[in-house]
Amino acid sequence: MEQIHQNILQWYKDNGRKDLPWRTLHDKFKIYAKKEYLLKLKNIDPAYGVYISEIMLQQTQVKSVLQNYYFQFLEKFNSLEKLAKAKEEEILKAWQGLGYYTRARNLYKSAQICVKEFDSKLPSDIQNLKKLPGIGDYSAGAIACFGFLQNEAFVDANIKRVLIRFYKLNNPTPKILIHKAKELLNHFDAFTHNQALLDIGALICLPKNARCDKCPLYKFCEAKFDYEKYNIHKKINYEKLNLNLLVLKKHDFFVLKKSQEKLYFNMYNFLEFKKHKNAIYIGSFKHSYTKYKIEAKVYFLQDDMFEIQDEELFTYGKLQKIALSKFALKALDVYKKSL
Repeated sequence: MEQIHQNILQWYKDNGRKDLPWRTLHDKFKIYAKKEYLLKLKNIDPAYGVYISEIMLQQTQVKSVLQNYYFQFLEKFNSLEKLAKAKEEEILKAWQGLGYYTRARNLYKSAQICVKEFDSKLPSDIQNLKKLPGIGDYSAGAIACFGFLQNEAFVDANIKRVLIRFYKLNNPTPKILIHKAKELLNHFDAFTHNQALLDIGALICLPKNARCDKCPLYKFCEAKFDYEKYNIHKKINYEKLNLNLLVLKKHDFFVLKKSQEKLYFNMYNFLEFKKHKNAIYIGSFKHSYTKYKIEAKVYFLQDDMFEIQDEELFTYGKLQKIALSKFALKALDVYKKSL
């Protein structure tokens, strides 16, 4: 085991993504940070910075989070206290485009809980972390380890694949996987060990075409000669949906409606299109979320006599300031291209 740990740490030193900003928040790791990261993350509490990254990285690729959301979000909400005092609409706007908006709402709820119950700080123990909305076993373990430098093991999809192959496991239960993760854990440097496992899973121990010859675990891996038999099979059966949207203008105002549905709750969407003889078809787009594959057709209608009920009116400039669903953003893009 000592040799395994040495191999993992050496590989991370040579190949790991040490400069990812959420990995450089603690003083001892700032030597790996890019200069612009150091400036942007100045005065950010490490546990809070890790927490935001872990929630953003659920269902979203590192590249997208890094380029478009992480720094921008922390600039607006640089602490749990500031996050708790914000309006939900502000948080949804900052999250716009990331999708899975329940994550943003859970951040808001968790911040308010932390302000009331934990002196505006994240709890450092796993049990209290898991009481916060949106934090499960993996997130709690990752925040405890990366945010508070605790010796904790945890399992995400990448680490799961590494463990399944390393130990040659057939359909292991979550209980078995966490047991194996704890068995493999390096208690002298859990932070680096876990970051390395995440990177090995993401960069080396790939679902297909694994780079076994580059893996620090190769010598000890039980499935190195038949690794493809030990994979995570997760097939999503998508349902196809056909939807029609209406970009409606009343004079110079766009007509939108605030959603009350769970997925886009408190976000604005264009209206559902119902037959209207004066509406014109302007284009279509494809969209997917959870288990749905959507083909959406977009229509445009100028109706200065439209009677407002529970809809709201917005100028084009105001649209840039409210929280629009990704669905609405795509419809708006179709409209702009039709002009």
